[in-house]
Amino acid sequence: MDGFERRRELKKKDILEAALELFMKYGVQKVSIAEIAKEANVSQVTIYNYFDSKNNLIHLVFKFYVDQIWDEMKVLLASNLPYEDKIKQMISFEKNMANHSMNNKFFQDLLKDYATGQSYVEEVYLKEGLPLLIEFVNDGKNQGFIDPSLSNEAILFYLQMFQEYMQRNDVVHTLLPLSEDLTKLFFYGIVGKKEKQS
Repeated sequence: MDGFERRRELKKKDILEAALELFMKYGVQKVSIAEIAKEANVSQVTIYNYFDSKNNLIHLVFKFYVDQIWDEMKVLLASNLPYEDKIKQMISFEKNMANHSMNNKFFQDLLKDYATGQSYVEEVYLKEGLPLLIEFVNDGKNQGFIDPSLSNEAILFYLQMFQEYMQRNDVVHTLLPLSEDLTKLFFYGIVGKKEKQS
């Protein structure tokens, strides 16, 4: 990559970061290209040159955001932390997302994009997230943290039900505040945390 291309990519990243910050504060629809340009310290023309339209910029901001979240999750799953600590970190991660300065409208917009069934979130989930999660579950079974009598088919079925439910428009308002509890339910069930199985 030559110097021009590098500068171009850096400027695109600055625009994506500025747009993401504004979208998270105010929601996608309430932010104008002019506001993004001001935040990124570029002209509106530059944004249109790089992204063509606001809709395309929104799509790429969602992709940028999902990549950041997914990169953090991959680092956590690949870390040397004890298994139980990884679960706690995942639950804490969901809590931080809910408490983050994220505008609920941004999350709703992200889930609406997800509900199309053709979103980048769906693509990442199916290609990378699901296989890594099953690997994590199998590791938990081997270490005695997850009941080995639970079939992966049942776990996948449960995840698919949850995934399909998330794609409904009427749940976006309630999902973010419940994300920490839902993650706890996935790992610990309604009985709560049990001792490690031997």
